[in-house]
Amino acid sequence: MNASLGTLVHDVAEALRRGQETLPAAAGPLPSRADLEAIAHRLRAALFGRHRSGTQPLERGVDAFVADTLLGTVPQLQEQVRRDLQRSGSRPGDSLVPLAQAITQRFVQRLPAIQAMLLEDLAAADAGDPAAQSRDEILLCYPGFAAVVVHRLAHELHELGAPLVARCLASIAQAWTGVDIHPAAQIGPGFFVDHGTGVVIGATAVLGARVRLYQGVTLGARSFRRDGEGALCKGEPRHPILHDDVQVFSGAAVLGRITIGRGARIGAGVVVVDDVAPGARITALPARQSGYHDGAGI
Repeated sequence: MNASLGTLVHDVAEALRRGQETLPAAAGPLPSRADLEAIAHRLRAALFGRHRSGTQPLERGVDAFVADTLLGTVPQLQEQVRRDLQRSGSRPGDSLVPLAQAITQRFVQRLPAIQAMLLEDLAAADAGDPAAQSRDEILLCYPGFAAVVVHRLAHELHELGAPLVARCLASIAQAWTGVDIHPAAQIGPGFFVDHGTGVVIGATAVLGARVRLYQGVTLGARSFRRDGEGALCKGEPRHPILHDDVQVFSGAAVLGRITIGRGARIGAGVVVVDDVAPGARITALPARQSGYHDGAGI
């Protein structure tokens, strides 16, 4: 190792040591994105076995396949939850394993309910997209549905007390699909994200049943309140509420803690910052066609 490289290594290592000193005394390794990505694949396989990736055929039956998948996945998930709990340093170390085990077991017990909701999402995608030739196609090929699968899993973990694990799963889903859904967002059944790429749903958004979003839609915040010292006030509701049967078309932005009434339609490219009445249709000005004369219109 030459002198310049040795100096660089020393400087980086010193910065790392200083960073470690700012962590809680009980802090250990963070949750592993690689392990959580594998867990997400296996959980999806357990929920939709025929469309799993990289697993063996169901030669021993569905029950055996689900049992094998969960038996191999649950201990890994429990370890990731334990790491999530440990990073805060707010709990005694000897209580983390039983607590992580309890959270993981409650999560596994919720899988049938998650699956039932996903089947409603699948039916909504099938009914809502004339291009869909089959539900097999949606399961295998639709990025919007893949993002919803991971969100349903991540949201449950967030609610059970593993927020960083949930956030990692959401980030993994975004990398897979281009759809960014915060795991804290509350989304009702029959949810459909068509095409998907560029959709953003903020942490405090609340969506009712049978909501449909198209590519590029943002359900975001409008502003951020600060406290007396200038720090952002976190945890306040700042994203929209969409009631049942709302549709938001491509490129629209719905911003702030506003309410979109049941059955409303938000047109493509519209920016909405005020409440919308039930059944309303919100559109941008229609496009204007004009001729081309000596460069005009460029």
